[in-house]
Amino acid sequence: MLESERARNGSCLRAGPAASPERVEIMATKEKFYVWFDTEYSGLGIEDAVLLQVGALVTDTDLRRVLPPDRDIRLAIRLPRDAKLSPWVEENLPRLLEECRSAGAAEVADADEGLAAYVDSVVGPPAERESDRPVLAGNSVHIDWWLVRRFLPRFLSRINYRLLDVSGLKLEWMNLFPGSKFEKEMPDMVQRYFPEAVLPGSEARHDAYYDVQASIAELAFYRRHLFQQF
Repeated sequence: MLESERARNGSCLRAGPAASPERVEIMATKEKFYVWFDTEYSGLGIEDAVLLQVGALVTDTDLRRVLPPDRDIRLAIRLPRDAKLSPWVEENLPRLLEECRSAGAAEVADADEGLAAYVDSVVGPPAERESDRPVLAGNSVHIDWWLVRRFLPRFLSRINYRLLDVSGLKLEWMNLFPGSKFEKEMPDMVQRYFPEAVLPGSEARHDAYYDVQASIAELAFYRRHLFQQF
């Protein structure tokens, strides 16, 4: 659907006094929450990939936690026996694969139910208008959204059609300040820009829950340094 069509469905346009074109007021519903989301999956060919892990955390638009950390989502997804794993995944995610093969791994349907319930616990039942639902946020989050569409329909029904992709700001930062970047793999840096982060230990690399918190911190970094003139 085109953005203009979405706008007609999700907001009301009305002319101001004297019908002046300069006084058109946009009556739009403000999205008050970001659903920070990340996945790990079985290979780069996402058309054939299966989920290995999901992580989720809700903040307000000021990047403050809405719920305490023990409500955050970090789930290993049960690995189907016939799943094909890329060589990179086999080499770099052995601990996660062990979790995915363990008795504690979640079925995809249960993960979907848990994610939907998590969002509902913050914002209530899903709004009728898609434009009134919270926005999915993260790094390269369009990939995660694509996997949500494949595997997590109940969760999908809770989120906005818009996405907040921190990677777009990353590209601008790298263009403006080559040689300087936000170091997401440095826990101290993540904690500095997202003080409410609850970070795992040395096995944080390629962990969906760590990555959602690193994405929050990275957006805070750009807000402080890239937009400081505003």
